[in-house]
Amino acid sequence: MDSNVNVLVLVWLFVIVIFALVTLARAARTVKQYEKGLITRLGKYHAMAQSGLTFILPFVDDIVRVDMREQVITVPPQKLITKDNVTVEVDAVVYYKVIDPVKSQYEVQDFGYACTTLAQTNLRNLIGDRTLDETLVARDMINTNLREVLDEATNNWGCKVTRVEVQKIEPPRDITDAMSRQMKAEREKRAAVLEAEGIKQSQILQAEGKKQSEILKAEGDAQARITRANAEAEAIKLVSNAAETYFKERAETMRRLEVLNNTLAQNTKYIVPSNSSLVNVLGLDGAVQAIPKAAPDASSPTASGPAGRSL
Repeated sequence: MDSNVNVLVLVWLFVIVIFALVTLARAARTVKQYEKGLITRLGKYHAMAQSGLTFILPFVDDIVRVDMREQVITVPPQKLITKDNVTVEVDAVVYYKVIDPVKSQYEVQDFGYACTTLAQTNLRNLIGDRTLDETLVARDMINTNLREVLDEATNNWGCKVTRVEVQKIEPPRDITDAMSRQMKAEREKRAAVLEAEGIKQSQILQAEGKKQSEILKAEGDAQARITRANAEAEAIKLVSNAAETYFKERAETMRRLEVLNNTLAQNTKYIVPSNSSLVNVLGLDGAVQAIPKAAPDASSPTASGPAGRSL
């Protein structure tokens, strides 16, 4: 009897220990660093648990973990029609981050599906308002407009759209081929214009160089002529000064000789004083000094006059 009671007690103790361990396991929960824990009590939101070890009431409370990291949603490709009736295939990616875990859990059922559908609808509107050329060059504007629309719509869902990127905008094959031909023709035209502009600039530079060369040559010739003219003028001046300095006296002597020659051409005798400069002109100064002075003749009509020589 006692042995049966002891066995029964051991069984109940074992059951109690197992129940306590299970209860403790259900009460202790861990929340990771990048998560927030939402504690619900009997299906109703009760409190928020931070990262780390958290204890809840077993069999009464439950915990929902919300990832707070930035996440990405891929918007699948869809065919859209532009303003000029060209069909293009467009896809995108949406980056978002949970800022309010309570709203993200209870305000929207499936945020990924809702955000994708909203992105596709707004892409259809944005692409439909632009032509193909505007769509291809306005990728950044499309990204900005789509992000603003999605961010405003998801604000009530406790999420913030941080970035939207349109990955590809792909027109049909025939449109792509036509655009390639147009681009090739445009590049060839641009190359031809650049080549012609280069030739034009080269010719202008050559003409300018030739012009400058001619100007410098003309200036050099003019300067050389001025230098030669100055040198010739200086030489004439020097010759004139030398002639005036060294030949003026001789010119005067020659003039006197011409006068004397014209005077003596009549074979008339003239008495020239011995101290006259004419004796020096005729070169008779040596002869005058060699002739002895004669006694004056009383009968000579010049006896009372000054001494002289007859010519």
